[in-house]
Amino acid sequence: MNETGPRPESRQEAGGTAAAAGLGAGPLGRLARVLLELLQTRVELLSSELEAEKLRLFGALVQMLLALLMAGGALFMFSLAVLLLSPEGWRWFSGLVLTVIYAGLAAWAWSGARAQLSQPSGLFAASAAELARDRAGLER
Repeated sequence: MNETGPRPESRQEAGGTAAAAGLGAGPLGRLARVLLELLQTRVELLSSELEAEKLRLFGALVQMLLALLMAGGALFMFSLAVLLLSPEGWRWFSGLVLTVIYAGLAAWAWSGARAQLSQPSGLFAASAAELARDRAGLER
């Protein structure tokens, strides 16, 4: 069969030969190429993990803001209903009790958020595991 272009294998060999000529054709050149490939793979893995984490955090932020908006509206309507249903002389006390309850819930939510953010997130766990495997492989 007649092919119009070079075979894929010959293109790869030509690129490999050019790379080998730049880094050296011996074992040191092969080692350098392997190390560069490992480094490139790890950087790509780190980049994809960072992108996934960014998308996850942005999605969670949007959902939290929507939940906060809906909860604020619900609290407003509940407070209005309690105040309107309270007897005339007790409305100030109902407002005070609702304020104390909301302040307590806000403090509880704030402390929960701080506790959650103080824990390590495991960001780049896959990259760290891959680097540990690489290190173990090189030490053999």
